[in-house]
Amino acid sequence: MAEDGKSTVRAVERALDILLCFTVKKEWAMTELADSVGLHKSTVHRMLATLEERGFVARDAASDRYKLGLRIWELSANMSGADDPAVIGLPEMERLRDMLGETVSLYLRDGNERIRIQAVQSIQAIRRVAPIGARLPLYVGASSKVLIAFEEPAKREELLADASWPTAFDRHQYREQMAEWQKLGYAMSVEEREQGAAAVAAPVFSRTGKLVAALSVSGPANRLTTEIMRSQAPAVIEAARRLGVMLK
Repeated sequence: MAEDGKSTVRAVERALDILLCFTVKKEWAMTELADSVGLHKSTVHRMLATLEERGFVARDAASDRYKLGLRIWELSANMSGADDPAVIGLPEMERLRDMLGETVSLYLRDGNERIRIQAVQSIQAIRRVAPIGARLPLYVGASSKVLIAFEEPAKREELLADASWPTAFDRHQYREQMAEWQKLGYAMSVEEREQGAAAVAAPVFSRTGKLVAALSVSGPANRLTTEIMRSQAPAVIEAARRLGVMLK
C-alpha cells in the first residue's frame, strides 16, 4: 500500500513537471517535453494523454504539438477574485504606466524566488518586455531588494541566510544598503540581473501593514537613469500605497 502511495505521488509530480514546462514556452513537442523533464517518451506520452483527456493540455493535430488546455484557464479564473492583487492592482498599474511611460510590474515572493503576477507593458518603441509568470532570483534586482528589506526581521534574516545564493554575494554590504532602502521607501537596480535594464521598486503593504508585493517600473538603462528613477520614486511609492489600501 505504501509503495502504491509513493507511485501515485510520483505520477502527480511528473504530471506537474510537465505542466510547469508551459511557463517557459507556449507549445511543446512530446519529445521536447520528455527531454525537458528527463522522462522516457513513453511515460510522457501516457501523461500527456491523461492530461489531454482531462482538458489540461490540448494537442494540435496538424503540428502534433501540445499547449495548455481550457481547464487551466478555468482554474485561473477562479483564482482571480476580489482579493487577487493582480486583478485589483491592474488599474493603478496602468495609471502609473501612462504617467511614467515605462513597463510596470507586480511581484510576489514565493519562497526564495519572486514571481511576476501582473505587468503593464510600456507603449514606447524601445521598451523592456516583462512576461507575466516569470520567476526570478530573490538576491538581485530592485523588486527583490524591496521584498527582502521590508519583510519582518525574522523572515528577512531567514531569506538572507539562503545557502543557494551565489558565494560572491556580500551579505554584510547588502544589510548596510537595506537601511537606506528602508529609509527611502524604495530601491533601485541598474543592470544587476539583465544587461541594459534598470528598475525602481516600492513595497506594497496591505491595510493591516503586511508586506504583500513589490511594485516596479522598469525600462532601458540608458533612458531610466539613476536620476530619472529617483525623480519617479515618489510616484511609484504613491501607486504602491494606493494599491495596498485595496488589499486586506
